[in-house]
Amino acid sequence: MEKLKLRAPAVAGQFYPSSPDALKKQIASFIAGPVSVKKTDAIACMLPHAGYMYSGRVAAAALSAINIKNKIILLGPNHTGAGAHFSIMSQGVWQTPLGQVRIDNDLAQAILENSRYLQEDALAHAYEHSLEVELPLLQYFKSDFQIVPIAFLSDELDALKAIGKEIAQGIKGTGLQEQTLIIASSDMTHYEPQSEAQKKDKEAIAAICELDEDRLMQRVRDLDISMCGYAPAVVMLCAARLLGAKQGKLIKYQTSGEATGDYGSVVGYAGMVII
Repeated sequence: MEKLKLRAPAVAGQFYPSSPDALKKQIASFIAGPVSVKKTDAIACMLPHAGYMYSGRVAAAALSAINIKNKIILLGPNHTGAGAHFSIMSQGVWQTPLGQVRIDNDLAQAILENSRYLQEDALAHAYEHSLEVELPLLQYFKSDFQIVPIAFLSDELDALKAIGKEIAQGIKGTGLQEQTLIIASSDMTHYEPQSEAQKKDKEAIAAICELDEDRLMQRVRDLDISMCGYAPAVVMLCAARLLGAKQGKLIKYQTSGEATGDYGSVVGYAGMVII
């Protein structure tokens, strides 16, 4: 049997603890009281990807509210600039302090083979944190699942919409619609006063709740919202709507100011579910 390529952690010990025990303890501290037994069957969600001390509570709140499925398509921005504009990994294993997560080759290939834009590319993922930081959080709530990692370096709207459609078609074509969750990884406004960040982020969140990717893109551009993962969010919205989604819901919003006490320059974080 062929040995799968291992993608080692790039930001363990920086964005989150490298010790399994410390990591589990930190994530547990984000959960206020018992986790609700009643969970939503979401089609997609949006999670932040900053250091856990800043955004972990928001991500944990969103994940606590949903049933995490067996197949997870991870969509994130490419911060490093490495690799192709639209980069997918269709095979391999991602390592975290909590264990290994395998890429779903069949689902990834079903999406890749019918895509005009996605390219097989591990380089874009090698040091990118936006998808990696979601994995330990997911592993805390669910021990066994597979992923399809996709990173975005371009914000060309027509291409993003096409990829969203291709993802939905790939999910339907493999008969995995009920087993698949799409996750867009994004932080919100960066390094602005709390009041301004909240005002801008409210507009972006409203567009996501309405499943309106055109409005989201327009708000980002018109209001100069420094939302780093708006491209993955656009793809998520397009795919989710084609998979039957009707609305988005904000589960939790906060800023880095709540962790640092500095409200003069904050980053916003939103945990949202799409149902």
